[in-house]
Amino acid sequence: MTAQKNGASALGQQRILGWRSYTTAWTWLHKLRRAMVRPGRDRLSGRVEVEESYVGGLEEGVRGRQVETKALVAVACEEDGRGIGRQSAGLGRGGDPAWQCGPHGRMGRIHGFGDERVRSRSDGVEAAPEPAAELLPRVHLVVSLLKRWLGGTHQGAVSLQHLDYYLDEFTFRFNRRKSRSRGKLFDRLLQQAVVVEPAPYKVMVGGTLAKSGDPNL
Repeated sequence: MTAQKNGASALGQQRILGWRSYTTAWTWLHKLRRAMVRPGRDRLSGRVEVEESYVGGLEEGVRGRQVETKALVAVACEEDGRGIGRQSAGLGRGGDPAWQCGPHGRMGRIHGFGDERVRSRSDGVEAAPEPAAELLPRVHLVVSLLKRWLGGTHQGAVSLQHLDYYLDEFTFRFNRRKSRSRGKLFDRLLQQAVVVEPAPYKVMVGGTLAKSGDPNL
């Protein structure tokens, strides 16, 4: 998961390690995903672009924002000259399903996510009044890379129940993309893995550790 640029799917991990059970591979990868973003991590700083986008496949008979199987994902990324610094992606404020609807509309959702993930509003949260890749080039590139990764490595087979943890994996790898030592990434992941709460398979599929905190997920 740390050595390969695009990570590993459960099926690929099963083949590499010679495990008989796909479930075993899937469980181990999700245990590691839960350790990829440490609690209390530093918020983004400086000038930050924020945008939202839907993640998921095409839905027949569904138009616009009336979606059944897609998830609304917010992404924020730091400006680093003409490049991109760190980024942060999530399903919203603590994974709250109410955020998906957004009582204050699109701009309200974007600023709410910015308040959560950016160190200070005074740092500058850039949010276009309408979707415009030319106004927010960095965050649109990150969203494009996220969708390409989900559709490539995981063939789009990502359950919305677990999507937030895939976003954590994407963030972990993206923010360390310039690291010259893959071994340090392995060490960092192990360090974080020993301090997170245990997550047995039954808990994962039951959803009692879902980020929203809703045991009914």
